[in-house]
Amino acid sequence: MIYTDNRQEKIEVTEELVKELEHTIEFALKEEEVNIPFEISLLFVDNNEIREINNETRNIDKETDVLSFPMLDYPKDKAFKDVYKNYEFDETYMDGEELVLGDIVLSLEKALEQSKEYNHSFKREASYLVVHSVLHLLGYDHMEEDEKKVMRKREEEILGQLDIRR
Repeated sequence: MIYTDNRQEKIEVTEELVKELEHTIEFALKEEEVNIPFEISLLFVDNNEIREINNETRNIDKETDVLSFPMLDYPKDKAFKDVYKNYEFDETYMDGEELVLGDIVLSLEKALEQSKEYNHSFKREASYLVVHSVLHLLGYDHMEEDEKKVMRKREEEILGQLDIRR
């Protein structure tokens, strides 16, 4: 289940946009072998709100495009598909029958700015950002160069399969 919450007024959130991003999230999860009921919250915010959240949670006082708040802890260099088959999640990580993967906070305002900056569509930028965030929820990271290469490659593979191009 994907729960969406629009907390901004700068970019119109159409039913089409919500459906597109939900489909992108579901597809990315399927590609990452998440074959169990799940829960993700997708929050739409503006630059001011994401800056506040970034400052509160990461002590970085600047706006960003997307923030990911995974609920699961992963061993170093392991992602969801590497660990969940041999792992029992206790009720701490469950909401009824659904595994709570975490929250995605997306600045639609920043996504629009970056789509113009990178000269591609808003749909492409927003889709890229949710795929990026889903991978974070599943244990991927990009702090080290080798991790970054793996994550970027996976992002582009998923977007390519969705036929979402630059």
